[in-house]
Formats: sequence, C-alpha cells, structure tokens
Amino acid sequence: MTLKRNLVGPFMATILGATGAFAADYELSIQTHFSAESLKGKNVQSMMDDVERMSGGRVDVEMFYSASLVKATETFDAAVNGVIDGDMTGAAYQTGKDPAFQFVGDILGGYDTPWEMYSWFYYGGGLEAAQPLYHKHGMHVVGWWISGQESLSSTSPLAGVEDFKDWKFRSPPGIQTEIFAELGASPIVMDFGEVFTALETKIIDGADASNIATNTEIGLYDIAKHATYPGFHSMPADHLAINKDVWDGLPADIQAIFEVAMEKMAFRETLSHQVEMGIAAEKAKANGVTLYNWNAEQREAFRTFSRGKWEEWGAKTPEAGELVNSHISFMKTIGLITQ
Repeated sequence: MTLKRNLVGPFMATILGATGAFAADYELSIQTHFSAESLKGKNVQSMMDDVERMSGGRVDVEMFYSASLVKATETFDAAVNGVIDGDMTGAAYQTGKDPAFQFVGDILGGYDTPWEMYSWFYYGGGLEAAQPLYHKHGMHVVGWWISGQESLSSTSPLAGVEDFKDWKFRSPPGIQTEIFAELGASPIVMDFGEVFTALETKIIDGADASNIATNTEIGLYDIAKHATYPGFHSMPADHLAINKDVWDGLPADIQAIFEVAMEKMAFRETLSHQVEMGIAAEKAKANGVTLYNWNAEQREAFRTFSRGKWEEWGAKTPEAGELVNSHISFMKTIGLITQ
C-alpha cells in the first residue's frame, strides 16, 4: 500500500479536488483470477468504484484481472510478500499451507444455498474461526463472495448417489476427488480447458467444471445431456484478503468502507449469478438436457458421506478442526445436520 500525505493548503486542496488532481491518501493493488469482462470481474470493479467513491477519493484501488501479475495460485503469497496488497481468488488454493483453507473455500456437500454460507460466515462464528488462520499467514480476510451452486455435467443420468458408481469424470484435485472416489466414481484431475475435448473423445463421461452458465458457455451441453441443477456438491467461495500490515495501517473508517463495499458486492454477486444461471438452465433444457434437482434426502445422503471426509481433514491441523467443528455446529443450528 502506498500512503500519500498531501501537504497543501485547504484552498488549494479544494481546487485540486474539484479538478480531479487531488491524489489519494491510500493506494492499494489487488489481483483476481477472473477477467475484467466476466460478470465476476464487473462486480469486483463495481466494488472498487464504491470504495473510492465512499472514501471521497482518499482510496485508489488498482485491480489486476485474469491473474495478469502472478498465477492465480500465487496471488495469496504475492500479497503476503508485499508484491501486491490484496488477493481476490479462492482460499482453497492455499490448502498446501493448511488444509483449514479448504473449509473457507468450499465445504463440499455442505450448504444448499449461498445464503446459508453467508449466514455461517457472518452470524455462525465463521469469520471468528477463519480470521486467526489468515492472521497466522500474514493476511486479513475482509469478506466472502459466492456465485452459487456448481453443476455436475454428464453423458449419463445423475439422479442420485448410486449413479456415481463407475462414473468417470473430470475433477479438481483435493478433498473433492477423495469424496467421489469413495463413492465409487473415477475422478480424473485435468485442466479446465481440457474438459470439452475429453468429453467429446469420451475420455470422460462427465465433468465437475463450473456452474451451469459457464458450462453452457463452453458448450458442454452439446455433448453432456444430463446435469445437476441447482447443484449440491460444490459452492466455492472467493475471498478478499489483504496483507495484514496493510490492513492494520488503514484507518478505521477506511476499513469499514471496505467491509461494507464487500458485503454489497457479495450480495450483488450472488443475485446476478442466480439470474444468469436461471437463464442458462432454461437454455440447457431447450437443448435437450435433463436437469436433476436432488431432494432433501438425497442431499442429506451426500452430506453425511462428505462429513466423514471433512472430519478426516479436520484432524490434520487445529485450525482445520476448528473450522470443521464450526461448520457442523452451524449446520445443526439451521437443520442441515440433525445429529
């Protein structure tokens, strides 16, 4: 963060401010892996415009999109080391540092809606459980933004847990691969960009790629005529995390502006993607895709199975255990887990 002290008289400051030449007091640089043209990128830029406007021009945020400075997986470390000030990627990228980050990034099979996840974060002790983890690694988590449920795409039906047996699909690495493998599936870790070709050449039978809107955009449903929607297995959250020394150096009112702008952006992010995914779902159905909305009993079966894997990962570090216990306790509070 660059701090600028403007040593000019009140009259000159007014003149400069009116002409737009008045320099910001605080300049921050933040990177996201999403493109500026994407819906996510546009929502991020709207947030930073809010920060600059609400601060009266005292804050200037330079956004870097599409991981243009460093790789997406290296953004967190770049912020820790002062190359940039903030990271707007996903916590799950940091599971190599501590498996606890998985439970800030994506609770596989946990919550049904983004609103339940937000409730855990702000009212269920989630922020209090996550903050020490971030502080331990030299960062401060400002907030979460959640697009919504991801969909599984398949060339065969996905009506229930039993359909995962011998199902060969593209999977991201980590806890998700472990969960599906134990359910009898054959997860294959591959790059996102390889999914369409792998489906087309029948190397895989399906994919855990993204939400239904993104899957529609890349043409998965031209081949895969079955999909889960709304999804149940994965709902990744991205974070805004700022270098702790930088955060501590901001005055309280600027910190509050970031927090308020973050909550507004998260709200808009979820709502805008809900609309986008709803439109995509209608297009998919018109294209002959069968959509499977798992009922409460089916979701509970998947959640119960996943819980065993959460607890296994939670035993790896005290921080992971703290977050897993926090999630389970809150899920009991809102009735997603009964015992």
